[in-house]
Amino acid sequence: MLLLPVLAASTVTGAHPLHLPLLGAVLAGFPLSYFGLQAVKTGRFRRVRPQLVGYGLATVALAAPVLVARPATLAYAPFFALLAAVNAGYARRRRDRAFVNDLAFVLQCGLLGLVVATVAGMPWTSVAGVTAVALGYLVGTVLHVKTMIRERDSVRYRWAWIYHAVAAVAAALWAPVPVAVVFAVLLARAVLLAGRRVTPKRVGLVETACALLVLAAVTL
Repeated sequence: MLLLPVLAASTVTGAHPLHLPLLGAVLAGFPLSYFGLQAVKTGRFRRVRPQLVGYGLATVALAAPVLVARPATLAYAPFFALLAAVNAGYARRRRDRAFVNDLAFVLQCGLLGLVVATVAGMPWTSVAGVTAVALGYLVGTVLHVKTMIRERDSVRYRWAWIYHAVAAVAAALWAPVPVAVVFAVLLARAVLLAGRRVTPKRVGLVETACALLVLAAVTL
């Protein structure tokens, strides 16, 4: 989820030297966020203090050169803060598996695609299309994975295929042909696999393959 919007955006912007520390900051920031939310959820900050300090320092050290060279990236901070607050609120209520909580995380991943463009010195609108495609897939995969694991027996989540159908139609109308084909495949996988008893490992492998298909489609 973290890497797909970043890699998709980089196919438009091309590689930039500042993308490397940005990627490092993202990879360090993810476990920082995880341990931070665990602390909020349990109220036991001391237990995860070493991880918070270690990953926090790494994130700051890697993000610093990006912020110094591209101060415009600070414009995204309020949006990240708002979405992080949503995650913290759900963690506090021990509802971190809620769909809205997952959606807030997905939106943070999508924002990273826009950050990639700003870091490369390009307008965020230049990557809006590929970011929308990445977000369309990520929202769908959250729904699909829930129908395969935690919400497998949920009557409400059986209607999740409607999202995939709408996404496939939207891709057919407005996206390039390779993207439309991939979203048709995603619809088929949602219809055929939803509710089946498949191990989490296999679900993860299928979703990894789907993410690679999405990335390949936006590069064509």
